[in-house]
Amino acid sequence: MRTGTWSYDVNARATPEAAMALLSDITRQGELHPLISQVEELPPVDGALRSYAVTDNLRLGPVRFRITYHADTLSISGSEIVTVARQRPRTTIRNRTTIVPTAEGVHVHVDVTLTTPTPLFSYAFREGRKAHLQLAGRIRDVLESSQG
Repeated sequence: MRTGTWSYDVNARATPEAAMALLSDITRQGELHPLISQVEELPPVDGALRSYAVTDNLRLGPVRFRITYHADTLSISGSEIVTVARQRPRTTIRNRTTIVPTAEGVHVHVDVTLTTPTPLFSYAFREGRKAHLQLAGRIRDVLESSQG
């Protein structure tokens, strides 16, 4: 098993409430996350506020494939959202998102921790990090467009 982390920041002209509403609703990730094609809400598992089945469209060279995994919202506080996604084989992605008001709107900071079997690590880390950096721009765009 191997673990890696990355983080990113988003500044947007939006309210903290709008950012919390958008980023705590995994059903909206289909419009934000470049790999997600479908999100289905499920009954929450023990210890989760909400649970979901999430389908990603992935590519490895010329081969395209889909995976469906389980994601849980573990906590939502006034300024923090914690989620975990579990994929096969033995892959876990934990996100900790903090939202802070600024004079211009809101600052979003996301820490991502990926744990996966060593043979999958390079691919999963590279693709996950690339997707989340694209996600950062989409978060800003959606937040700012919703503020009208």
